[in-house]
Amino acid sequence: MPTAKDTSKRLKRITAVGAVALAAFSLGPSVASAMPTDGPGGQGEPGATVVGGTKAQQGEFPFMVRLSMGCGGSLLTQDIVLTAAHCVDGSGPDTSITATGGVVDLEDPAAKTARSTEVVQAPGYDGNGKDWALVKLAEPIDQPTLALTEDASYNKGDFTIAGWGADREGGRQQRYLLKAQVPFVDDATCKTAYSNLVEDEELCAGKMDTGGVDTCQGDSGGPMFRKDDADKWVQVGIVSWGDGCARPGKPGVYTEVSTFASDIRAAADKLGG
Repeated sequence: MPTAKDTSKRLKRITAVGAVALAAFSLGPSVASAMPTDGPGGQGEPGATVVGGTKAQQGEFPFMVRLSMGCGGSLLTQDIVLTAAHCVDGSGPDTSITATGGVVDLEDPAAKTARSTEVVQAPGYDGNGKDWALVKLAEPIDQPTLALTEDASYNKGDFTIAGWGADREGGRQQRYLLKAQVPFVDDATCKTAYSNLVEDEELCAGKMDTGGVDTCQGDSGGPMFRKDDADKWVQVGIVSWGDGCARPGKPGVYTEVSTFASDIRAAADKLGG
């Protein structure tokens, strides 16, 4: 199972249940338990789910992918998934990951699955920033892909988040894809919550005053996205970490995609994507 190279004060949003995350959800509105983690004030496991969300409609976000180690992801190409660096354990051949896509219900018999063949973790990743990785699939998942933004002008406004992670802090993984919207939080404000924010590499979003909406354990690696000027979805962030889930004054922290878009594309080209 992939291990997280977390530093203190960073709670990554991957499920502690790891490789059994997909198999362990129940049929109820809440599902497979994620072990509690201790927030950025201590060592935490990577992963997270959407708190304060509503159920997504089938086909609404066809680029969403669930990974078997307990993370989310997005289809960069039909055979390459973009996820978080803390969801994987280094770079190289890897056939241990199963990607599931094409459905909002993970028990839907129409779900499309594919095994991994290789993983690329962001060069120089050490748990502080650079939280992106690619998972190459043995066969394509025939679904629309999600474009990356290379324009920092989209790093503001309201963003959409989605995932199968926990619907509350310390809660259970979800059978159905949940979605929510979160507002941009500027770096200066975010640093009042997290002094260790890597400003040039991370982006914050959430309801500072009230909390209540956020990604959570099991959502790690999933996309944060919005519409561009052409009314097309573009990915602006990757779920990375935060202090608990949906706490007032503690927004979610996301990898800033515009900073790494060219590196991500170059890595995908080497994988043959």
